[in-house]
Amino acid sequence: MTDERIKQVSALRRAMIRPELGATTGTLLVFLFFLLIAGDSGMFSPEGIRNWTVVSAQFAIIAVGACLLMIAGEFDLSVGSMIGFAGVVIAILSVQMGWPVWAAILAAFAICLALGWVNGMLVIKTGLPSFIVTLAFLYILRGLTIWLSILTTRQTIIGGVKDVAQNDWLAFLFGGVVLKDLFAWFADIGLIEKFVAGTRAGQPVVEGVPMLVIWALLLVAFGHVLLTRTKFGNWIFAAGGDAQAARYVGVPVARVKVTMFMFTAFCACVFATCQVIEFGSAAADRGLLKEFEAIICVVIGGALLTGGYGSVIGAALGAIIFGVVQQGLFFSGAESSLFRVFLGTILILAVILNTYIRRMITGER
Repeated sequence: MTDERIKQVSALRRAMIRPELGATTGTLLVFLFFLLIAGDSGMFSPEGIRNWTVVSAQFAIIAVGACLLMIAGEFDLSVGSMIGFAGVVIAILSVQMGWPVWAAILAAFAICLALGWVNGMLVIKTGLPSFIVTLAFLYILRGLTIWLSILTTRQTIIGGVKDVAQNDWLAFLFGGVVLKDLFAWFADIGLIEKFVAGTRAGQPVVEGVPMLVIWALLLVAFGHVLLTRTKFGNWIFAAGGDAQAARYVGVPVARVKVTMFMFTAFCACVFATCQVIEFGSAAADRGLLKEFEAIICVVIGGALLTGGYGSVIGAALGAIIFGVVQQGLFFSGAESSLFRVFLGTILILAVILNTYIRRMITGER
C-alpha cells in the first residue's frame, strides 16, 4: 500500500523537471534545422563535423566550470580575461624568457588556480556578490594582460609559440591530434576524403581527434560524475540551494565555493593553453565575452541563476548547440553577426523555461 503522505510524482513530471530537457530538445531541433538548410553544404561531412565539434568543445570546456560554480550559487565574470591572461603568460615565459613550454604551461595553471582562489576567498571573506568581485577581476586581468604584453614585446600579439613547442611532451596534450592511424584507415576505405594536391596530397582531410575535444569530453565526464555520484556533488547543490541550511548540516560551504572558483579558473586555463598551442601565438584580446557565452551555455543546459539546480550534461548540450549554430550559419551563407542575435534570443527562452521548471519544483505560482 502506498503511503498517502508521500506525494507521487508521475514519470512525465519527472522528465519535465530534468535540467537537460530544454537543452536536449534544443539540440535535436538545431540539428534538424541545419540538416534541412545546410545539409548539402558540407556541414555534415567529416571535415564539417570536425569544425563544429571543435567549436562546441571550446564552449564545453569553459561551460563545465561555469556550470558547477553556478550550481554552487556563484558567478565568475573573469573567465574570458583569464583566458587571455593565461595565454599571454605562457607565451611570455616560453618565447620571451626561454622557459621550456611545459614549465610555462604549469606556471600558467598555478597562477590561474591562485587567482581562482583569490576570487573565491574575496567572495567568502567580504560577503560581496561574486558578480561584483569577478567583474573587478575581469578588468584587472584584461588590463594586466595588455600591460604585460606591451611591456615585454611592445605589441599585443606574441608569436613564436609553435616553434618552441615542437616535441614538447606537455604541449602535445593540449595541441596534439590522436587516433591518426584510425582516421588514415577511414580514408583508405573511403569513409573520409583525401587531399588530392599540395604538400598533404594523399593524407586524410581529417587527420584525427584534436586534444581540445578530448579535454572537453574528459571535463564533461569528470564534472558529471563529481556532481551526480559523489558527496562533494551533493555539497555543491546544497551550497547553491541554501548556503545557511547547508552549514547547519555540516556542509563546508566556503571550501566548496572556493574550490569551484579554482576549478573554473582551471577550465579557463585549459581553454587558453589549447588555443595558444593550436594557433602558435597569444593575443591580449583572446577570450573576449567568453564568460557570458559560458553562462549562456549553462543556462540553456537548465541551470537556475539562483543556484542549487543544474546539469553538466545540459551545459555540454548547450555548448553543442552553440557550436552547431555558429558553424551552421557559416555553411548556410548567413550573416555571422546573427549568431549574437541567436545568443540573446536563446538566453531569454532558456530563462523563461527554467523559471517555469523552478515553479513546477517548488510549487510557486
